[in-house]
Formats: sequence, structure tokens, C-alpha cells
Amino acid sequence: MPPGGDRHSGDPWLPTLQALAANSPFALGRDSGWASRRSVEYARWPGVGPPPLLDEVGYERLADRLVTSGTLLDRRMIYWYARPSEHVPTLEIRVCDVNADLDAVLLLTALVRGLATALLPDIADGRPPPDLPAGRLQAAHRLAARHGLAGEGLDPASGERVPALTLAERLLTRAAPGTAAAGDLDLAEELFRRVRSSGGGAARQRAAYLRRGRLVDVVGDLVRTTAAG
Repeated sequence: MPPGGDRHSGDPWLPTLQALAANSPFALGRDSGWASRRSVEYARWPGVGPPPLLDEVGYERLADRLVTSGTLLDRRMIYWYARPSEHVPTLEIRVCDVNADLDAVLLLTALVRGLATALLPDIADGRPPPDLPAGRLQAAHRLAARHGLAGEGLDPASGERVPALTLAERLLTRAAPGTAAAGDLDLAEELFRRVRSSGGGAARQRAAYLRRGRLVDVVGDLVRTTAAG
């Protein structure tokens, strides 16, 4: 849990974005057993974790307290999976691995923008965000890091364990009003079809490795994918 965080957090979709972006299965020259080993290492940093459920005033108060208490050196060390930027008027989504596949990058971009747009009516109507048990949310992130799209995920809102692909399909549905408003609905669906077909970045890296058991083939595939994009 991030330092100073509440017991609950309000975003059930960040683990699904993490699963879609999982792209770091190898560490120290071998398969780590995780689809996103980066997430495991990143979670060891202070200030990393699901964002607590806060309004603007609550965020400002907590951020100041974390710095003045010496828990963090400065507000830039708040490494929650989603946080307000300290220097531009944006919300930063920090839970995703970097991807070489442009399809995955565009899909994540469309979904984040679409989801933000789709949630605006809830804000305008004063509907509160979901109040989620922190332990359940942490478990959802852990499953996303372990399996990516290739196994079970956890719905933080219901506690239901379902295939990660099912959660991704639910995210597409939830974001659909926003992706449609941006003219991205058909694109997002087509990009998801492509990413689902490939299994995601971690599956693609493992497939490249299995051809000859050489990490150089993984690097070569990443170079070719980046150049093609």
C-alpha cells in the first residue's frame, strides 16, 4: 500500500490496463515466471501502489504530509499507479510496461482516454467512485503482473476470478462511450483483436525465446517490432 494511503482505492480498471501492457517476462537472463517482472521490482519502491481514494483537497493534504513527515523526499516520489502530475494538468497512469508493439500502445492510449471520458458523467452527477478493499485490489494487480492476458485475473469490484481477457473485454465495454466520442471505437476493438491474437507482449517475447532458447532472439524481435511501428 502506498504510504499514507487509505484502506481503499477507487479504480477497478488499472489492473486490467496492467495486464494488457505486461511486457517484461525476463529478468537476469531467464524467464522470471511473471508476465510483468517490472511490476514486481517497481512495487518495492516507496510510494508505489494503488492510489488511495481521495478528492483533490485530500490529495493535497496527504501529499504535503508525506513530504513534511520525511516519508518522501518530495511530491514527485508519489509513485501511485495513477496520480495527478506535479507539473502539467494531467493524470498520469503509471502501471503499464513499455511496449514495442504499436498496436498495444495505441490500444492503451485509446482505452485510457476513453475510460476517462466515459467516467465524466459519473463525476458530473456526483456518483462516488467504487470503494474497493485494498487487499483485493493488490491481489488483482499481482495476478495481472503474474499472468498478463494469459491466465486468470481478479475483478476488484466483485472479487470474482475470471480470465484476464474477460476483464479486458469488460474494460472495452466500459470505455466504449468515451472511445466512441473520440471516434476510436472501431479502432480500439480492432487493436484489441490484434493484441488478443498475439497474447500480449510477454507471450510474444516468450514465443521468440522458445524458437531457439536464446535471449538474443527476444531482443531481435523487439527491435523488429519497434522498427515496424
